[in-house]
Amino acid sequence: MIDAPGREKARFPADKEDIAARAIAAAMDELGVNSADLAICSGACGGDLLFAEAALARKARLELYIPFEEATFIEKSVDFAGDDWRVRFLAAKSQAELHTVPLEHKIRNDADPYEEVNLWMLERAERFGADKVEFICLWNGQEGDGPGGTRHMMNELKKKGGQTHWLDTTKLWR
Repeated sequence: MIDAPGREKARFPADKEDIAARAIAAAMDELGVNSADLAICSGACGGDLLFAEAALARKARLELYIPFEEATFIEKSVDFAGDDWRVRFLAAKSQAELHTVPLEHKIRNDADPYEEVNLWMLERAERFGADKVEFICLWNGQEGDGPGGTRHMMNELKKKGGQTHWLDTTKLWR
């Protein structure tokens, strides 16, 4: 996600959005993403929505998976970065198939919602075969602020197969 205002240690500063968007678009172009493809992501401000926008620009079908009911998700993962991100989330959602964990996916009582949504997205992507999964990952290679972050998704993808296209922000931000 885009860094929240006042974040102590920068991870995805708002002024790096254009760099991230260009890197995601370039990765999609290398993969030849088009209307025959399905793009799966969550809808948080930052990499998720940049990915969604790039996929839609290439006419790919889009499925958004969120770990909470929509209002809670927007509050926790979109709004803190500014009103523009809410508008962008709603625009992406209007062209996507939205899936909400509490409404559609049975989770274990002790499961973290962010880890659960990662696993659900991966499960849904693998319905076409693990060999077809191409994970475009915008990440600094470090642990996240809590469970269910990018490292979790990378580790799960390694277990199940699929290809990773890591856009290393420690290099992109230079």
